[in-house]
Amino acid sequence: MNRNNQRYPNFGGLLSRRSQAWAAVKGSDAHPDIQGHVRFYQTPYGVVVVAELQGLPNPSGNCESPVFGFHIHEEGACSGNTEDPFANVGMHWNPYSCPHPYHAGDLPPLFGANGYAFSVFLTDRFAVEEIIGRSVIIHSHPDDFTTQPSGNSGAKMACGEIMNTLR
Repeated sequence: MNRNNQRYPNFGGLLSRRSQAWAAVKGSDAHPDIQGHVRFYQTPYGVVVVAELQGLPNPSGNCESPVFGFHIHEEGACSGNTEDPFANVGMHWNPYSCPHPYHAGDLPPLFGANGYAFSVFLTDRFAVEEIIGRSVIIHSHPDDFTTQPSGNSGAKMACGEIMNTLR
């Protein structure tokens, strides 16, 4: 119990359950090895997001940190053109017109480890039902959480459309 006599949330068994939404993430032609998934679990406290990816670029230098921007974008179509393979996803999802980094679609960065990333976090910026049909994007650079409108997070390397898993 916390000091307000409320129980802390217990997420222990959550990851063994079926998520309410998920995205199968695939890399662009320039990053064909990237693949993985992002799962979304609605809870009374917000949405638990679980990202598991492999095939991420893996720099060899000790100070070349493999940190990647991670966002929900407006549209779900993981398509585009030769210059921007995922141009059709639009901008970061921002239903309340907040400045960056307070967009509903601004997520914590992904930290790569030998080409693999695993992240679990809780957010109350959206409900699962609001993100169905949108997309998750992995960017080539970490979000700086300052630059408008998208944090200077670089090229879009991988994309996945967020789908409802309960249908």
